[in-house]
Amino acid sequence: MRIGLGADHAGCELKNVLASFLSEAGHQVTDYGTNDPAISVDYPRYAEPVARSVVSGQNDLGILVCGTGIGMAIAANKVDGVRAALIHDPTTARLAREHNDANVIAIGARITTPELALDLVRAFLGASFEARNRRRLDQVAQIEANGSGSKP
Repeated sequence: MRIGLGADHAGCELKNVLASFLSEAGHQVTDYGTNDPAISVDYPRYAEPVARSVVSGQNDLGILVCGTGIGMAIAANKVDGVRAALIHDPTTARLAREHNDANVIAIGARITTPELALDLVRAFLGASFEARNRRRLDQVAQIEANGSGSKP
């Protein structure tokens, strides 16, 4: 599987742990940075290229890491076609794929141990979308198609 990774300074070290794990598991990893935890950077600069790489098909899935995961999820979800989920445990990681067809996950490095992060990624990658939820995703797509500021 082709997986894009991105992190800000707070998530850099955990991103590197995930990159090693994914590469060793045989996945093709594209690392969009950042690569220096000592230099403060802005998370949208890393969320956007990962999100766009998933939508374009360059990567199958994306994994984003910042301090809490919240900023990365918000930024990634601004890219049309991205369904980024903030995950906290293996259940939310699995259900993000099964129920919401999430194609990007966001993890909080300040609140997630490396061991738990590996469990989250395993659960996410091991799950697949359940077609019975297609109707709900179609409704979400309709909201997206309506654009910002429009009323139903």
